[in-house]
Amino acid sequence: MSTTLSASTLLAVPLAPLVGSALAGILGTTFGGNLIGRRASHTLTILGVLVAFILSASTLKSVALDGARFNETIYTWMVVGGLKMEVGFLVDGLTAMMMVVVTFVSLMVHLYTIGYMEEDEGYNRFFAYISLFTFSMLMLVMSNNLLQLFFGWEAVGLVSYLLIGFWFKKPTAIFANMKAFLVNRVGDFGFILGIGLIVAYAGTMNYTEVFAKSGELGKLGFPGTDWMLITVICICLFIGAMGKSAQFPLHVWLPDSMEGPTPISALIHAATMVTAGIFMVARMSPLFELSDTALNFIMVIGAITALFMGFLGIIQNDIKRVVAYSTLSQLGYMTVALGASAYSVAVFHLMTHAFFKALLFLAAGSVIMGLHHNQDIRWMGGVRKYMPITWITSLLGTLALIGTPLFSGFYSKDSIIEAVHFSHLPAAGFAHFAVLAGVFVTSFYSFRLYFLVFHGKERYDQNPDAHHHGDDHHDDHGHHGDGKPHETPWVVTVPLLLLAIPSVVIGYMTIQPMLFGDFLKDAIFIDSAAHPALAKFAEMFHGPLAMALHAFSTAPFYLALAGAVTAWYMYLINPAVPAAIGRALRPIVVVLENKYYLDWFNENVLARAARGLGIGFWKGGDRGVIEAGVVNASWKIVGAVSSVVRRAQTGYLYHYALMMIVGVLLFMTYFVWLAK
Repeated sequence: MSTTLSASTLLAVPLAPLVGSALAGILGTTFGGNLIGRRASHTLTILGVLVAFILSASTLKSVALDGARFNETIYTWMVVGGLKMEVGFLVDGLTAMMMVVVTFVSLMVHLYTIGYMEEDEGYNRFFAYISLFTFSMLMLVMSNNLLQLFFGWEAVGLVSYLLIGFWFKKPTAIFANMKAFLVNRVGDFGFILGIGLIVAYAGTMNYTEVFAKSGELGKLGFPGTDWMLITVICICLFIGAMGKSAQFPLHVWLPDSMEGPTPISALIHAATMVTAGIFMVARMSPLFELSDTALNFIMVIGAITALFMGFLGIIQNDIKRVVAYSTLSQLGYMTVALGASAYSVAVFHLMTHAFFKALLFLAAGSVIMGLHHNQDIRWMGGVRKYMPITWITSLLGTLALIGTPLFSGFYSKDSIIEAVHFSHLPAAGFAHFAVLAGVFVTSFYSFRLYFLVFHGKERYDQNPDAHHHGDDHHDDHGHHGDGKPHETPWVVTVPLLLLAIPSVVIGYMTIQPMLFGDFLKDAIFIDSAAHPALAKFAEMFHGPLAMALHAFSTAPFYLALAGAVTAWYMYLINPAVPAAIGRALRPIVVVLENKYYLDWFNENVLARAARGLGIGFWKGGDRGVIEAGVVNASWKIVGAVSSVVRRAQTGYLYHYALMMIVGVLLFMTYFVWLAK
């Protein structure tokens, strides 16, 4: 039985974190006179997110069990001609799932932050920022129109800028947040062009009305070209997703964003902000289904990201950057699923990935705390016996990430591989190779990290930089000191345990309703005749247990096992092998260390070209044309004309009398000439 959700209840979901953010950001900082302390600030923000989570969980229950739906306008901002600009909510299975994921991960991050940022002087400001981010993300996923979607889209970008550059006295953090801001502007330029084309040709911003006109849009050509309009719209929208969801080549901002505190790595770059692009494409599935060209483009970009960003994870030594490149690779997997028209598989992996990747980021932060601000995995080892909770939760997160049967990541990642295998699109062959090869790569760098950190001999006392952190090195969590590793406080370990539970079981529990049930049926549209990949996969699915048992005889399982065994041999049994391979493949290693030279290209080619173009517009356009040609020329012409005209205005009477006589003579001559 379908029921209707309460508008006031839904409105409270994003507003609760917003109120907490405002109270902590105003009353808990120097801006508002520091009227409340740390305890009050984190209590208010955590309470706001807790309320949002409880209401979101209740909404998900109503949507999943009672068939409840909501699609209404909450507030009309303005009407321009026939175009309505509104604030409204669309709540279906896709939205309800995203609401719970965002609020649950945010709640875990809020709790974790109490311990992680304990000694940081910006404690209250940080809580205000992460609650504001939660509000922005909720407005994005709950929107029922393109205007509100774009508001949430830009708001999460703005808050991520504030969070990445949270330590604003740290030069690398300032560079990283500016880089993230600029790269996302490139993607957002394409995104707003796509929205503009929809508004221009559909005349509405409302999702339901746009989708109702999708058939008409699919028949139109783009003026002046042989391209279909729907292809241009979809590619423009996806360019926005490339920036926000860090797809090649607009991925360069995400690894550098690790300069921010670790909690935001989990909140922004694992579960929420970077998945906004995946969510948007899934939401716009009725449009994307009309363009095979756009779907092929999406699949190729996703495949490149999935495989080649995984390669970069192999040579990273910063514990957070390894996990960051893992995020890039997994986002590539989601994008490949979108290109295969397996939108529900993409959002399924989005959900499972949110839990185990947030777990891995927070576990990495726990390791950093326990090792007294050391982030280099080469100077760790043997941490397992000192940090048992962090160790076991990290292991569970790693097993989920590599796709171990029965773990959550297995169900979503293997579903992507199967969906791509059944796709008929031309790009599917390359994509299938990339996601299969990515299984080995993911397993290898994940267990490389795991073995170097938690096993082997202890190297934490050999770090050459351990005693050289001065004022120019900001401690990543506010804890200082040397000595043996130690387990972190309960406010850090409890979120790890709570995230570990869904990392293990959520895939088994939800694969049936999310991929083959009715949970997403009215949120995602697939033309099964043109794109039968998911339908063919459904024919082979016989339950989560059967899928897990069957996995032991498939290539992905043995590739993952091979990656883990290879890492075990190279980093625990024979550590000389990696160095020998590095020497033998030095040219390739140099390319990887320089991240395919994309940063060099951006800084030395694109940035310089943009600077040269700007100088050209400034000197040639502004100074040359506008200032010299328009502004200065206009007053010079007026001055020249005035200097001539003023000679006729001498002020002498006899000059005026002479001019009158000359004038009369001219008139007389003219009329005599006419008379003849």
